Amino acid sequence: MKKYKTLIISLLLSSSIVLIFSSCDKSRKLTSEEITDLNYLREEEKLARDVYLFLYDLYQDDVFLNISKAEQKHMDKMLKLLDTYDLPDPASNERGAFNNVELQTLYNQLIVQSDSSLIEALKVGATIEDVDLFDIRAFINRAERKDILNTYDKLDCGSENHMRAFSARLSELGYQYQPQYISQTEYNAILATESGGCGKK
Repeated sequence: MKKYKTLIISLLLSSSIVLIFSSCDKSRKLTSEEITDLNYLREEEKLARDVYLFLYDLYQDDVFLNISKAEQKHMDKMLKLLDTYDLPDPASNERGAFNNVELQTLYNQLIVQSDSSLIEALKVGATIEDVDLFDIRAFINRAERKDILNTYDKLDCGSENHMRAFSARLSELGYQYQPQYISQTEYNAILATESGGCGKK
């Protein structure tokens, strides 16, 4: 009986050690760049959502409301990845507040720019998607894990849809957006393709 109890205790201890190490190993599977990129993109998607909510309140244009809802889904996808790898969420619950100083500065600048007219607000929307596409594509080149790459692909697809929507609204108002981050070739290819689904939600 004593040997049996000892065996059970040993098995329980071994299982606990395996669970501890497997949990710790999650974050070790990510490179430091991947962790930085996940944190940054979580807040970058929040920036997009927060700006669009501000612009909807200001101009009552449905394009901002509709895309803000999509950005919330993008935020949720990023949070799911952070949870998967036991990483803390860097995003504040307060609208317009960011832990990343660069993103806080960008948010403040975009709010000021968009306050002058609807065209400026739509240009801000296109610029946000421009930056998003540029960053996501850089992050894809640094990522290795399949689940991260899959999420990045869906966010890239969503940003392309948003870019088409903002570009179309600007075109209706007689303005042609000029890309500042992605290339003109990439931008033209986006406009030449119809919007569509971006995989399973």
